[in-house]
Amino acid sequence: MKNDQALIEYLLRLADTDMVLAQRFCEWCGNAPALEEEMAMLNAGLDLIGQARNWYDYAAELLDDGRDADHLAFRRNEREYRNLLIAEQPRGDYAVTTVKQFFFDVWHHLVLTRLTESSDERIAGIAAKALKEVTYHRRRSTEWMLRLGQGTDESHRRLADAVENLWRFTYELADTDDVEDQLAEAGIGAGNVGDAWRAEVARVFAEAGLELPEPARHFYMDGKNGKHTEHLGFLLAEMQYLPRAYPDATW
Repeated sequence: MKNDQALIEYLLRLADTDMVLAQRFCEWCGNAPALEEEMAMLNAGLDLIGQARNWYDYAAELLDDGRDADHLAFRRNEREYRNLLIAEQPRGDYAVTTVKQFFFDVWHHLVLTRLTESSDERIAGIAAKALKEVTYHRRRSTEWMLRLGQGTDESHRRLADAVENLWRFTYELADTDDVEDQLAEAGIGAGNVGDAWRAEVARVFAEAGLELPEPARHFYMDGKNGKHTEHLGFLLAEMQYLPRAYPDATW
């Protein structure tokens, strides 16, 4: 695969994952356990949408086929989406959201940290700006992992159940494919952060009193290449309804 084509794929993976996870955060509007947490999650969602916009803009420039960021976000089907599988999983209870955000935040922080040194100046600039926001996201989700893990028997049980349900999707956070390896060799992409991700997750799990499972294995689903769970189609149907119903509408 040529570097330009690989780069477009890589940018869409970053953008789509941010966009889908932001949509999941928005589902907590009016449903969060406390007003402060609702505001924190919605702010994190807005951060991710802003980051997604930056990645989409760059991808659209490279595609140069008339599509813009809005088209890439709202006019592609689920098979064209390249987000990580863990991002599209249902909101669940607050423990599920906490575990999902923690797994992603640790990975996201590691990836963006490496991307700040990308040989692609556009990527390095976007990553540097996003890293400031994601540093807070990671700190917040880590604190909630410890709070729930060290809290009541009920909170600990729910947290452990969430880990069990979501762990199988973490293989995408720990592994890379040809696209990512190619860009890493070119000094553009972040490469494999699996060892660092697992080390940080293990550290927090130990402090939260959780057992660290064996590394998740690749299975037939592959969000990075458009093979998603059934949940993404329903999420996109809601997220994309207005732009698809009124494709030529303007503000």
